Amino acid sequence: MTFTESILDTLRDLLPEQRPIGLHEPSFGDTEKTLLADCLDSGWVSSVGRYVDRFEQDLADVTNIPHAIATVNGTSALHTCLILAGVQPGDEVLLPALTFVGSANPVAHLGATPHFVDSETATLGVDPERLTDYLADIAELRNNICVNRHNGRPIRALMVVHVLGHPARMDALASIAEHYRLVLIEDAAESLGSWRGGRHTGSWGRLAALSFNGNKIITSGGGGAIVTSDPDMARRAKHLTTTAKQPHPWAFEHDTVGYNYRLPNLNAALACAQLEHLPERLAQKRRLAKRYATAFAGIPDLHFQLEPKNCRSNYWLNLLLLPDAEQRDQLLAAAHAEGIHLRPFWTPLHRQAMYADAPRMPLPQTEELFTRGVCLPSSAVLGGEA
Repeated sequence: MTFTESILDTLRDLLPEQRPIGLHEPSFGDTEKTLLADCLDSGWVSSVGRYVDRFEQDLADVTNIPHAIATVNGTSALHTCLILAGVQPGDEVLLPALTFVGSANPVAHLGATPHFVDSETATLGVDPERLTDYLADIAELRNNICVNRHNGRPIRALMVVHVLGHPARMDALASIAEHYRLVLIEDAAESLGSWRGGRHTGSWGRLAALSFNGNKIITSGGGGAIVTSDPDMARRAKHLTTTAKQPHPWAFEHDTVGYNYRLPNLNAALACAQLEHLPERLAQKRRLAKRYATAFAGIPDLHFQLEPKNCRSNYWLNLLLLPDAEQRDQLLAAAHAEGIHLRPFWTPLHRQAMYADAPRMPLPQTEELFTRGVCLPSSAVLGGEA
C-alpha cells in the first residue's frame, strides 16, 4: 500500500460513507430557527436590535474579554483594529506570511505595507525567537517609534494570527511588541474557544478580531467582532463601526469618517443561537482531533498537528504534515476524486502577486509548512456524540 493509499484508507475508516464530505460545514438546529423567527417577527433585522446587544455580551462572557463589538465580518473587524491602532499610509505592519489574505488586505486598504515574518511548526504562529533576531537587525526606536532602519518607515503594529485555531506564543510575542513599542493586534478569526495558560486568544492584544463566517466553529452567516479589554478602545470601535454617528433621537450628525460595519440583528440572532452550542462543538472537535491523532499515529513520516503545550485548542481545522509537496498533491488529488474535501495551506502571502514586493524576513518555516500541510475535514458533527 502506498503512502497516499494508507492515509486515504484511514480517512475512509474514520469518515462517514456519504459523499461529498466538506472541509468545515456549519450545524443548525431548533434554537437557530426559534431565534431567527423571533428576530423576523420583531421587524428589527438590521444593525440595531437586542440580539446584537445580547451577542456582544455573550461573546465577552465566553472569552472573558470585557468588551465585544459585533461587525459584519472578520475583515471589517481587523480593519477597524488597525485604524484604532493608529496605522497610517506609509507605515508597516508585521504579520505572518502563513495566513489567509484577509489578514494583510486591511493593512493595504489603509495605505500601509504588510511586512511578512516567519512562523513555527509547534504553534503554526509567529516564531518569537526568529522575530527577535530579525528585528534586532532591521528595527530601531527613534523618538519612541519603531522604525525600519533600511527604509525609514515606521513599523506601527505586530499582528499575530492564531492559525487553524492553535494559540501562538503570546507572552513572548507581547514582550517583543512592548520592547519595540508596537501595537499588538490579534487575528483570532479562527480561534474562538482556544485558550493558552487560562487566557482566551485575543486577550493579550490591545485589540483583537474574530470571524463568524460560514466555515468557522460558530457562524452568523457572515460576521465578525472586535474584542478588547480597553473601555476607551471599545467605545471608539463601536462609534467608528456605526458610521461615527453622534447620539441623537432624530438628527444625523457624524463627527468623523466612519464605517457601516455593524452586524445586522438577524445575523446576531443566528450567532446567539450558535454560541449556546459552543461547548458542545468544542467537545466534538476535540473528539475528532483525538481520533485523527490515534488513527494516523501508525503511519511513518506523517505528522498530525496537536495543540501546543499549555494550550487548549479549538482544533478549527485539523492538519497533517506530509513529507513533501509531491506527496501533498497526490493526497489532495486522490481525496478529491473520492469526494473527501481536503485543502492545502493558503498560498503564503509573499507569493501572492500584489504582495510580491512587500518586505519580508527569510521564511523557511513558512515555506516548509506550506509545502507539507494538508487540512482534513473538521466539521464538529464528525466528532459524534460523547
